Order: sequence, then C-alpha cells, then structure tokens
Amino acid sequence: MVAELGQMDAIDVHHIDAATGRIVITQEAETISDEVDGLKRIRALPGIILAEMSYHNFEDDTELLQGIPAELEGEDLDSIKVPGFLNE
Repeated sequence: MVAELGQMDAIDVHHIDAATGRIVITQEAETISDEVDGLKRIRALPGIILAEMSYHNFEDDTELLQGIPAELEGEDLDSIKVPGFLNE
C-alpha cells in the first residue's frame, strides 16, 4: 500500500507508523476537484481503511464548494472493518 501511494502522481509519503498502520501524506492538486479525485483514488487502494483530508489550501482556484462533495459524504463508518489495534 505504501508503495502504491508513493507511485501516485502528486503524492508524497511523509510518515509511516507501523504500530498503528497510519500513514501521513501530502497531495498536490491544481483544483479542489483534482484534490477530491486524488482522495477517491487513495480510498480505492487495497488495504486503505479510512482516508481523510485534514487541511487544504488553494490560493488561485476559483471553484467554490458549498459543502462536502456528494461522493465523499455519507460514508457508513459502521460497515468499515477496522483492525482492533486501531481502536485502542
């Protein structure tokens, strides 16, 4: 999974916590739509349980969003099979 992330365009892997399975990355994107598409590609990778965006900054993008894009909203988190150690 880390190898797949490292091969994706505009993705940099910065930290891997083997004990928790958490990976910290940055993603560069030209527009908000490109950023959302990148997040969807990350979520589709095998072994990814949960991927969330914690911060974004666009100085020159003129696209405005009125809320979370529909394709990212409404995840049923109860249906995600989370390894026990991530709940500790």
